[in-house]
Amino acid sequence: SGFILAGAVLLAAFVFVVARSGPLAPVRVTQALVARADLAPVLFGIGVVEARRSYQVGPVAAGRVLRVVVDVGDMVRAGQLLAEMDPVDLDQRLASAVAAAARARNAVDTSAAQLADSVARREVAAANARRYDDLGAKGFVSSSVTEGKAQEMKSAEAQFSAADATLAGARQDQARLNAESAAAQRQRANLRLLAPVDGVVSARDAEPGSTVVAGQAVVRMIAADSLWIKLRLDQNRSAGLQAGLPADIVLRSQPARIIPGKVARVEILSDSVTEERIAQVAFDAAPVDVSVGEMCEVTLRLPGVRQALVVPSAALRVRSGRTGVWVQGPDRLNFVAVKTGIVGADGMVQVLDGLKEGDAVIVHSERDLSEDTRVKPVTAIAGIGS
Repeated sequence: SGFILAGAVLLAAFVFVVARSGPLAPVRVTQALVARADLAPVLFGIGVVEARRSYQVGPVAAGRVLRVVVDVGDMVRAGQLLAEMDPVDLDQRLASAVAAAARARNAVDTSAAQLADSVARREVAAANARRYDDLGAKGFVSSSVTEGKAQEMKSAEAQFSAADATLAGARQDQARLNAESAAAQRQRANLRLLAPVDGVVSARDAEPGSTVVAGQAVVRMIAADSLWIKLRLDQNRSAGLQAGLPADIVLRSQPARIIPGKVARVEILSDSVTEERIAQVAFDAAPVDVSVGEMCEVTLRLPGVRQALVVPSAALRVRSGRTGVWVQGPDRLNFVAVKTGIVGADGMVQVLDGLKEGDAVIVHSERDLSEDTRVKPVTAIAGIGS
């Protein structure tokens, strides 16, 4: 009988151990009650500092760089000289064009004087022709003399027409040579590479003596007040992204400093390879020590929801293609499909449909659950979370 009693005790102990810690033991779970709370949703992404407006300053024609007067990091003002191209023979051609234009002005003056002389000669010839015509009508002079004076008047009129045409041609030559002179001066001015705006020099792409082609940059610069951040956000977590959202910016070089900003623009094109949406975030006031190309972390604050029905996002499960939660019923577990809304910064998710306030949902469990699983609520599960 002693052996029977000992065996019964061992069997009872075995059953107790199996029921408490074996495969038949209840699964330990943590629970949370569906409650109402204020949600403050956020979006998070990684960005890089870029310049909204950058400029490549170079010549409009091929040539050799004569000098570069600025260096990387220099602050420059609009119109300031950045570099200069070698004029080669352009100065001589400009002097020749200026001299030709001056000669054209002298030719205009000469033609104008000749025209004035022809006007005077025409007036004298016309007066003589009228006087001798009267004398011939009265018989004081012969008809040959009258005809001679008429011929002199026609000759003076022809000389006037020729002088007038010569003056017009001289003026046209002057206009052409003035235009050529202005073009040469403009070409000479284009050899001086000037800053288009106030900004900072970001690169020197050519040094004195280098030969560059038309449109090739000699100096690159950016507008110092145009820095912003190219932000990338996961498409699955970008709901609510729009221009004007406030942003908290943390530069990699200043991890303890939060810089305020806002979304300036949401790009219409997304990155289909990385499945990311792209937005441009502007600084409220750009820090002076920020560098172009620096990485940063950006948190966007979405409009909040007051007294929303919420559950921990860790409670959500996907079963048979449906998103839902395990709810502790009176005698068994129930998988309830839910419709969710925004997610708060604290990990709480808004429940739009499927649950009511006070429902007990399973947050964490030791293993997968089913409707027939027996559970044991605990405050925490080691290695999983609370």
